[in-house]
Amino acid sequence: MRLTFAEATDRRLAICACRTLLVGSVLLLAACASNSRRPEPTYKDSRSSLANLPARAPAGATGTANDVLFRAIALVGTPYRWGGNTPDGGFDCSGLVDYIYRNAAGLALPHSSREMSQMSGSRVRAMTDLISGDLVFFGGSGGISHVGVYVGKGRFVHAPNSGGTVRLDDIDGPYWRDHFEFGKRLLD
Repeated sequence: MRLTFAEATDRRLAICACRTLLVGSVLLLAACASNSRRPEPTYKDSRSSLANLPARAPAGATGTANDVLFRAIALVGTPYRWGGNTPDGGFDCSGLVDYIYRNAAGLALPHSSREMSQMSGSRVRAMTDLISGDLVFFGGSGGISHVGVYVGKGRFVHAPNSGGTVRLDDIDGPYWRDHFEFGKRLLD
């Protein structure tokens, strides 16, 4: 049985949701057992207002977008490490995105979210216009400070912070919605 891109995306996201819930439960238990607090994932099983959007991929690069999506979701749970760029050594945000694109699309990206944001590619201003495989950038008055990979249905994969792991979050969650700057489409 051959699945459409949307069906395959939904199936992968459902599997990842289960993994994310399991990882979230483990993190919650670990947080209860220690004095240090770890950020809780903002992904809450289809609570994103964007969850009902159809899964979309770039028209001319559906296969590559699928490879990016598979690679990104497979890395959920990998430990965060500042400056990291491998599954064995851990990832920071830009190391994760570079690893995904280098291995799934054959594109080498700079190792800085700010430099990635300046690469050529179509800029996507609205969250509702994002498609699977787009880079998503976050920041504030100091400029771009974080990057992730949009996987569809209002969710993105990223390496958020020290002491955490690569995770799947709602792009319109409380923190991310307020710090979203734009998306960048590298796959056409």
